[in-house]
Amino acid sequence: MLKNIVFALCGCVLSFGLHAQSVSIEGVLTEIEQNNKALQAMQSYIESKGLELKSGNNLPDPQLGAYYLPLGEHSMDDYSEFQISQSLEFPTVYGARSSLIDQQKVQLELDYKTKRQEILFTAQKYCLEMIYLSKRQASEQLRVEQAKTVSDQVQELFSKEQVGILELNKSKVVWLQDQVKVQQIESDQRNLLLLLKNLNGGKELAFDQDHYLNVLKLESKESLWQTKLTTDPSLIRLKQQENIAARQLKLSKNKALPNLTAGYNSQGVSGERFSGVYGGLSIPLWSNRNKVKAAQSNLEFQESYSVSRTMEQYASFEKQFNDYQILLATFNDYQSTLSGLNSDGLLLQAYQLGEISFMEYYIELQFYRQAYDAMLEMENQLYQLQADLQKHQL
Repeated sequence: MLKNIVFALCGCVLSFGLHAQSVSIEGVLTEIEQNNKALQAMQSYIESKGLELKSGNNLPDPQLGAYYLPLGEHSMDDYSEFQISQSLEFPTVYGARSSLIDQQKVQLELDYKTKRQEILFTAQKYCLEMIYLSKRQASEQLRVEQAKTVSDQVQELFSKEQVGILELNKSKVVWLQDQVKVQQIESDQRNLLLLLKNLNGGKELAFDQDHYLNVLKLESKESLWQTKLTTDPSLIRLKQQENIAARQLKLSKNKALPNLTAGYNSQGVSGERFSGVYGGLSIPLWSNRNKVKAAQSNLEFQESYSVSRTMEQYASFEKQFNDYQILLATFNDYQSTLSGLNSDGLLLQAYQLGEISFMEYYIELQFYRQAYDAMLEMENQLYQLQADLQKHQL
């Protein structure tokens, strides 16, 4: 029985391969990306935040003023004055701020990609767990059938008074325990489907877990890391924070230049009127004090922080990669060893011939079943680690 399960597993690997993965899991991820409420909300937030950032580079409102002074003692006609003016920062400030806003918009897009990656990665992990449970369900269902067969045989032997009531009871308990395991797995599958439904905006998902198996092989460590450096939004975001800090420094330097005011003024009294242009400067002697130094310090911090976080992420990546290689070697050994065994069949034959008791049969059978379950668990861990190492591809 165990041999049949292992051969079936190997056959699925050869039959479906990588292409099947792109059909099932990628379809689920695409649907979740379209329907996830958190991503929809974040898209709206990014749009509003982009407009808010853009509005921060608008010119101040023009100022309009007028004077009419009829009161008081004077020998001439009443005095009147009209003035319109427009204040603005030095022109290069707007260019520097526009560049900063562009970089901040890029960061918002990276924030969205990071959130999207987080949600899709969670969905992918659920799908991988569903695949694992599906394989466990298949093996446990076979065990239920096997336990039922043995239980029926023990019942027949009991009827012939060849075994005692205790052995009959034990066979029934084993059959019951195997049925409970199947029911628990089915419950876990339903819970995972509920979690996927929640990620899909409350819409039902039809995930065909029988048609997904991936190739347990990775590209070289350096190649994988270099790809991660250029595509992982969490790493790109570190560099983007440096870009923003550099633009903020440039903006602070430009804001040290004087603000400008230009306008038109008209004054009149006793039938006479004087009019002309108005101009002024506002020199930022105090308002920009220490801001350039602060921006420079922030840039230095962001550069150091980026190097530090990149090193931390590489160390974590390297550990995961090494763990994966070690686990893969162990899994291959398990798969090679178990695929050549027929221990459950031999044990059943020995029991049927009366060479071993039911308890001896059951204890020995559990040993081989635990080895197969450990192999399935290792395979699941490999898929989970592989998904983690390739998270940047989402």
